[in-house]
Amino acid sequence: MTQQELQHLFWRAGFGVHPKKLKSISKNRTEAVADLFKDSKAFSPLTIDLSYLDGISSIDLKNYPELAKEINQKGAKKILDLNYAWVKRLINPTELLRERMTLFWANHFVCRERNPLYAQQYNNTLRYFALGDFRGFVKAVSKEAAMLRYLNGKQNRKNRPNENFARELMELFTLGEGQYSEKDIKESARAFTGYNHDFEGGFIHRESQRDNESKVFLNRIGKYDGDDIIDIILDDKKCARFISDKIYRYFVNPTPNKKYIEAMTDVFFKDYNIENLMRFVFLSDWFYKEENIGSKIKSPVDYLVGMINTVPIQFEKEKDVLRIQKILGQTLLDAPNVAGWKGDKSWIDANTIMVRLKLPSTLLNNALISTGENRELSKKALYKNKGKLPFKTTADWTAFLENFASATTKNLEEYLIQGTIYSGTLDYLKTMNTSSKKEYCIQLMSLPEYQMC
Repeated sequence: MTQQELQHLFWRAGFGVHPKKLKSISKNRTEAVADLFKDSKAFSPLTIDLSYLDGISSIDLKNYPELAKEINQKGAKKILDLNYAWVKRLINPTELLRERMTLFWANHFVCRERNPLYAQQYNNTLRYFALGDFRGFVKAVSKEAAMLRYLNGKQNRKNRPNENFARELMELFTLGEGQYSEKDIKESARAFTGYNHDFEGGFIHRESQRDNESKVFLNRIGKYDGDDIIDIILDDKKCARFISDKIYRYFVNPTPNKKYIEAMTDVFFKDYNIENLMRFVFLSDWFYKEENIGSKIKSPVDYLVGMINTVPIQFEKEKDVLRIQKILGQTLLDAPNVAGWKGDKSWIDANTIMVRLKLPSTLLNNALISTGENRELSKKALYKNKGKLPFKTTADWTAFLENFASATTKNLEEYLIQGTIYSGTLDYLKTMNTSSKKEYCIQLMSLPEYQMC
């Protein structure tokens, strides 16, 4: 594999790679991909301190309104703690590919939850199944406390079915729009009646609220429960095709290629094993085609995590990490709706592109915006309406220089920029200060081409 192909693999399967790490990666494609999966075999749950909930399950909070208020206030803060813990995990993952896949599935099985216990459990369910059995994955998601609350599963009862989860299960999670009827939604909703959870988030099937009568779903009839409905859906190859299409657009190219997606579909439909599907993608020649390299606009999380993986950054205030996510338009654990973030070109608008182009200097350059030789603009001037620096950070340039020791200012862009650097940008780079590798790094990360991966 070439350097560019390896970098492509690690931008898709992770969040970029520096020259020091590249030296330790096999240039043999089969071995490099095998090592990625081997390193992600383990499952390390993401946890935060939730000890404030100890003993709460035995208390009826309706009788203690002040305590209930305090718990809700602490819960809101803990959600922010979980967000920050997740970002830190993405920056320093123990299982790189598993974490990338967790991020992908979080925008597929979208769920917003304000209870930190349920949110943490849901996030770890995504992580646990991220490379596993898709059939078991969908069934587990349908029984998660966070999902039951988000899509009104707890209100889905015999003689009073709630169709929210049944609809999204087919439209967004498995089949895609137009592959089912309104009758199918109504019938499948009946199959998921009685789903509930206990205080700790454990699944409960309340038999008294369950509809045990026959249902007619996708032209099949039986006394189906929720798991049966999911099995019937996955029996349809349209499900394998829908997931393969989504994985192609995320991991390969936002512009779909029907030939390659159909090949993925054939692999996935055999056993719905996510690992087998991803191995097929990463080992395929077409994955490394030139048109796929640098074809994606980095999501805000990709952009931020990739930057910090290049130059390690410590934030004086954890909440600044949340502020940056909000400014860029992607706050983890807080998707805009059940369809999630649209991605691709929706990441960039007139406001976010300006923030993206200035953020490297803002975070890395000791309060100075570098605009070329002998031209500098202070952060205070840039944010003069606030009267103070927007973020307080410490950049670990020693780690950067160590990780990029084999790179020079003559070839640094080969490591930082995926895809084509356009002629106008190349002319612009000739005017940049190349005497300092640190300064040149910031300048490269401030280019439009750096927004691509």
